[in-house]
Amino acid sequence: MQKKQLIIFDMDGTLIDSGDVISNTINFVRKNLGLLPMPKVELLTNINNPDINSAEFFYGTKKFTEEQTKLFGDYYHNNCISDISLYKGIKELLDEINKHFTLSIATNASAQFANKMIKHLEIKHHFDYVIGSDTVSNPKPHPEMLLNTTKTLNTEIKNTILIGDSDKDRNAALACNMDYLLVNWGFTQHTNQNVIANVEDLKKNILSFR
Repeated sequence: MQKKQLIIFDMDGTLIDSGDVISNTINFVRKNLGLLPMPKVELLTNINNPDINSAEFFYGTKKFTEEQTKLFGDYYHNNCISDISLYKGIKELLDEINKHFTLSIATNASAQFANKMIKHLEIKHHFDYVIGSDTVSNPKPHPEMLLNTTKTLNTEIKNTILIGDSDKDRNAALACNMDYLLVNWGFTQHTNQNVIANVEDLKKNILSFR
């Protein structure tokens, strides 16, 4: 594989275990809409499913409404740094690879929330750029975030790799011919043998791109 200069990370399910706050937020919205809570496993399994209409699946509407967006945003703003943690080994991984690569984040969460979360977890200093769904017209699996990042950081796609946990990450990378790696400790469980099983293996893979 081509040597890399830039590593773009997905955030939720890749760097940060935010399953509790995501499921709690969606179920808060559902409760306010008069809907029953959804089991956490079912919710997280589908949060990054590119084959469903998320608004319809979680809230029963064709599109996200202003009420849903406000309820979600208010609850998440107040709770996004509670019940989150870095996956084991991620801090050490970032400490090591940041010596050799430029690092950035491309997340379907808002950049505002993402910056708040990575600051709370004391990893913000590792990232030269954070892009979220509030700063693009098309979130992942559209490649807009990845193309925006490479342009902003003046790096060619061939010298960039995306690290994520979901099919949305994979499809975004494929859409702009970017290399990618999928990890298997996030919200999506993969059976492909090429998926990275643990953080130590991820570190070995990334350092091989020097």
